[in-house]
Order: sequence, then C-alpha cells, then structure tokens
Amino acid sequence: MSAQDARVDHARARRTGIPEVIYAAGKSRSQLEAIARELYAASGFALATRVAADDGISLAALLPQAEYFERARILRCGSLPRTGHRLGVACAGTSDLPVAEEAARTLEAFGHDVGEFYDVGVAGVHRTLAVRDELDACEVVIVVAGMEGALPSVVAGLVRPPVVAVPTSIGYGASFDGLAALLAMLNSCAPGVCVVNIDNGFGAACVAHKIVTRRDA
Repeated sequence: MSAQDARVDHARARRTGIPEVIYAAGKSRSQLEAIARELYAASGFALATRVAADDGISLAALLPQAEYFERARILRCGSLPRTGHRLGVACAGTSDLPVAEEAARTLEAFGHDVGEFYDVGVAGVHRTLAVRDELDACEVVIVVAGMEGALPSVVAGLVRPPVVAVPTSIGYGASFDGLAALLAMLNSCAPGVCVVNIDNGFGAACVAHKIVTRRDA
C-alpha cells in the first residue's frame, strides 16, 4: 500500500468514542491488511466491516489475533476492554440476520455484552412478546427489519430502552430495496426510535455504543 492510499486516523477514538473502523468494500486485500496491521500495531485492535468471504478468510490467517465472521462480514483483530454494558439486537426474520449480526459483532468488538433475539418479527407477534422481558433488561435495543419495517415500532411500544431501528433491503417489489421499511421507521408512532440507513448494522451499533458509554469514566 502506498503512502497515498490511506491516512489512518489514530485519534478518532479519543475524539469521538469510536475507533477508526475499516470499510472494506472497494479496498484490495493488500490495502485491508496494511491498514489493519497499522491499527493493531498502534492499539492492539482493528475492525473491518463489509469484508468479502475470500478476503476475510485469508486475512484471518495472516493478521494477529484475527477472527472473521462470515455472515456479519466482519474481521476483528484483538479486542477492546469489556464495558459491562448489555445491549440487545433483535431482528424480524432469518433473512435479516447478516445486518443484525453486523450490529452484534460490532458491539461485541467494542466490548459490550450482547443479547441476540432473532426471528421475532410481527408476522408472529407472540415471538416478540416472548422476549419482551429480555429486551427490556437491555440498555439499548437495536431492531432490524425489512418488509414493512413494523418491528421497531412494536418493540418501542413495549420496552423502556431506546430503540435503534435498522431497515433492511429484504422484501418483495414494493419494499423498494428497503425504502418502504426506512420510511415506516421514520414515521414510527412509538417515541424513542432512532433510525439509521438501510442495511447499516454497523451504524446502529455505533449509535448504541455512544448512548451507553457517553458518561463512562
């Protein structure tokens, strides 16, 4: 990697509370390796999102303390200190799992304990109700849903923690690749819902992380 390819921001964690994280899409394997090695050398930690399977598997064998999570498309090197915070990630259906796991693995990498509640969508609302108490025990709940995007409103109407809603691009034609879910979540009648971009599990994890760590020493 040439000096012009990347200028790694080592001060980002001190400024913002979130370390610099590598967005892998569009980067070559050699660029990913070089950036990850620089981050790890500086702090003992590196995280990359949207890592293709071939790259992730190869880099996990090359980089120090590395692990690749294929469904989440996350590559992690090293670890951050545990925070003691517990956050929840819920998703409506099995098709939403890649986005939900991107959020969950990011939260774990940032040092949090994560409760995962999958396939609890409103098509069988008894499944949502069955995990209500567990969701309510979390400090923040990330809720991932496609189709009509109704699950965040339902969860926000049942529990005390703030809800970070993530629309996914899952659905039939009129879902418009997640736009219908995004608009539904933005128009939620339940208060306390924050909405991030379509398929942005990483962004949701960053919002949740900032909520729970803002006043940590």
